[in-house]
Amino acid sequence: MSGGVDSSAAAALLLEQGYEVVGITLKLWPQDCVSRAEDKCCGPQAVMDARGVSHKLGIPYYLVDEAEDFQKQVINYFAEEYKAGRTPNPCVMCNEKLKFGTLINRARQLGAEYIATGHFARVEKRDNGRVLLKRGRDSRKDQSYFLFSLRQEQLARSLFPLGELTKTDTRSVARQNELKTADKEESMEICFVPDKDYGRFLQQARLVEKHRGEIVNLQGQVLGQHEGIEFYTIGQRKGLGISSPKPLYVIELDAARNRVVVGDESALERDEFSVERCNWIPYDAPPESIEVTAKIRYNHPGTPATVRPQAGGGAVVKLHVPQRAITPGQACVFYQEDLVVGGGWIR
Repeated sequence: MSGGVDSSAAAALLLEQGYEVVGITLKLWPQDCVSRAEDKCCGPQAVMDARGVSHKLGIPYYLVDEAEDFQKQVINYFAEEYKAGRTPNPCVMCNEKLKFGTLINRARQLGAEYIATGHFARVEKRDNGRVLLKRGRDSRKDQSYFLFSLRQEQLARSLFPLGELTKTDTRSVARQNELKTADKEESMEICFVPDKDYGRFLQQARLVEKHRGEIVNLQGQVLGQHEGIEFYTIGQRKGLGISSPKPLYVIELDAARNRVVVGDESALERDEFSVERCNWIPYDAPPESIEVTAKIRYNHPGTPATVRPQAGGGAVVKLHVPQRAITPGQACVFYQEDLVVGGGWIR
């Protein structure tokens, strides 16, 4: 329970469906970060709201300190990816390692059969025992992208009570149950970077130090200097600090040579790339070729693609229409209509 309307409504729905429900908030923040998380997913106000909702619903409530694991599994990963010239997706990692990793272990300790969250997604169990992941019914709020890396054992123990609902329906459930979170605004940014200034967070957390390097064009000509590749991402235009007769964009981050490579917008388009550490949900061994709709980032609408799995857990993705700013480190998730076929991490 994050202290928001979604997890609050999910708890209420589970009670209506006859489940015995226990509310848990994972405290993910180190103590010295709490001031930045005042009203985020595990800040003091969020914890108070989650506890208040649990009291209103008449369910037990626990606050579980997972700050050490969050630091290791999510924040350190976040910093290391930026140092390597990639753009991380910490929400996917947090789901895989903590919310559907650590929390499942907590559930076992409490004798709970399932864990449930307020994600807008659906799980469907087949007769053969396999569990499928599907988009949430509300296409505007669907969060299946962030769950693509969940394994069968995690999906088998997961419930998503909001999967068939819209956001409006969810608020109605909270109002009907007189929950204090019914009209609470939702947070759209990464929980530990509430001001969206990733570079400042990395410096304040002493995970990254400024280090000068060259900004070069595609021909290798030096155009300027940067203070660290960690402060840039593919497709970025603003903040380059160099003058040019036409707009320049970040095309590549070369960690080995500490270079930011820039070029014009046309150089951002690609129609083929590879992914690694793939997770396939409907099957253990994927077909040699799969026709899918590929989402190269969460807010991407998706585009037709042919995926060819490779030895070693990777795949080659061939897009039918070139796409802009395909970014190493981001997740590429594959769909067939509402079904999540799987996905991998863009190389």
